[in-house]
Amino acid sequence: MNRQTLHGSPDHNVIRSFDGCWTCRLRRKKCDERRPVCVTCATLYITCHYDHEKPRWMDGGARQKQMAEQIKAEVKESASRRRWARVVHPTSPPSDTVTIASGPIESPEPLSGSLAPLTCLPATPPTNGEVAKYQTDRSGLSHDTSDNMSLSGSDHLLFTFYLEHLLPFLFPFYRPPILQGGRAWIMELMLNSPVMRRATLCQSSFFFSVIHGSSDCASLDELVGARTRDAFAILRQSIQFMGSSCIMEHMHGAARVLVSIMQLQRFEVAVMSFQNCQAHLNAAVALLKRLMGTIGGAETVGPRLAFDNVLHRLGPSTRILPTDSFQIPSAEQAAFSFASTLVMLDDVIASTALQEEPKLYEYCRYLLDEPDSLINTEAVAGCQNWVLLGISQIACLDAWKQRCKRAGNLDMMELVRRASPIKSALEARLARLEVQPESRTQGSGTLLSIFLANNGQRPKSACQKTLAVPVWARAALLYLSVVVSGWQPRSTEVSHHVTKILDILCNRVEPQGLLRTIVWPFCIAGFLAQPHDEWRFRELVNNLQPRSVFGTARKALELMENIWRNRDAENSINYDLGTLFSSPGELILLV
Repeated sequence: MNRQTLHGSPDHNVIRSFDGCWTCRLRRKKCDERRPVCVTCATLYITCHYDHEKPRWMDGGARQKQMAEQIKAEVKESASRRRWARVVHPTSPPSDTVTIASGPIESPEPLSGSLAPLTCLPATPPTNGEVAKYQTDRSGLSHDTSDNMSLSGSDHLLFTFYLEHLLPFLFPFYRPPILQGGRAWIMELMLNSPVMRRATLCQSSFFFSVIHGSSDCASLDELVGARTRDAFAILRQSIQFMGSSCIMEHMHGAARVLVSIMQLQRFEVAVMSFQNCQAHLNAAVALLKRLMGTIGGAETVGPRLAFDNVLHRLGPSTRILPTDSFQIPSAEQAAFSFASTLVMLDDVIASTALQEEPKLYEYCRYLLDEPDSLINTEAVAGCQNWVLLGISQIACLDAWKQRCKRAGNLDMMELVRRASPIKSALEARLARLEVQPESRTQGSGTLLSIFLANNGQRPKSACQKTLAVPVWARAALLYLSVVVSGWQPRSTEVSHHVTKILDILCNRVEPQGLLRTIVWPFCIAGFLAQPHDEWRFRELVNNLQPRSVFGTARKALELMENIWRNRDAENSINYDLGTLFSSPGELILLV
């Protein structure tokens, strides 16, 4: 390895590597040469450019200067995130197991440099002063009856910021009809549930500090850090409390905890923090299974009736007018439906990276494969049920394939036979989807239609949703191709789907920020892209500003760059999604 000391710079005694990443070489910094991302770039949250060949922009001229300015801008922009990470960095807690009503959640070893997973945090009982402040609500979980009185003006501002700006950013397709309660359940839980309130304030504080740009960064960071620690502490206590007794006593509280876990899950991945994804997902899956199994009796009556039973127990519905029979779902009913959809989506996407059968596959089979299903993944994430069901089936097929390979008895003919009905179903639904005109939600009455017509966001949301679905469907077919045929990026069929996905993302998705809702399909297409299309994928991610809140898109591009650099390697023909999404110590969850 060629090394030399560079003189004539402020840190001329630092020995720098000539085999390091191009980012460190451009910045004239020492590089530890770790792949795919060196420690220096990872610490600064900036793009780590590594390639065996010298990049074109490293020309000693205008393009190199332009790239240097771009990297300086990245370092400056990520400053708030680095400060935030230091503020909320907890000491590494001991490995622990939290039990939810006799259903244990095995937590992974805590990782340094990240928020401790809520399932790993040891339960800390509240102080005497805090005990006096709490009473027991109908679910058995702690309920702060004085909190409504103690909300500050800044809290009201952050609640409004969450509802008007942050929620549409994180879930742009989630616009439930007002005649079904809309998003009123979120406001109700923010005001009345300590768990939900802390989770909301945690997220809002961080995102508000990003856009605020205050010169008093230390105070903002401390506020964000305090609210983040508060959110994890209240979740930890709530889970521990539920684990000490029968969950049937804590129905409404369990629904609040479930949706709060998923809130924090989305918060962390948005800022490119994946270390706790597995722990959070384990907690959410265990809680959902316990609710469905203990209360709904999923093993006895089946997932559909069990889901109905849980919703019934989370009632009664809310009556709008005393003299009218019109009712909307209770806040906990809406929260449970919303959170359950996210848990199933995350479980399926995680299974594609882990090459395992989804933990909730039996629920997916029955809850996603019905025309009148109570789960609507399109309304929450822009991916229709049949697509997610297809992806879950492919994940099961991949898990079967891996087991057979390990046992040395893989039958390729049987693999193709199992894959054929999955492919046929996906292609048939995709074909019907693409010949149908775009559908838009219409109001059910004259007055309501007027209200909806004045809401400029709703038609755009409906229109963009119809674009997201074929992207998901084509990515599912690419995923199936990799599982069955191996790594064939030059295949005509593969190139066709990649081109179609790129066309939609580059020319029809508006605003481009919606890309963060379809990062998994985007990443699958990017893995299989041809060299001449690489710049289009880079441009899509680089156009997302501020970069600090598009963590999943940035992580996807980082994974793509690693594959592109090694596309001609001898072992590239053996690539699969487990290889592509592998990252020591963390689950890369692109949701």
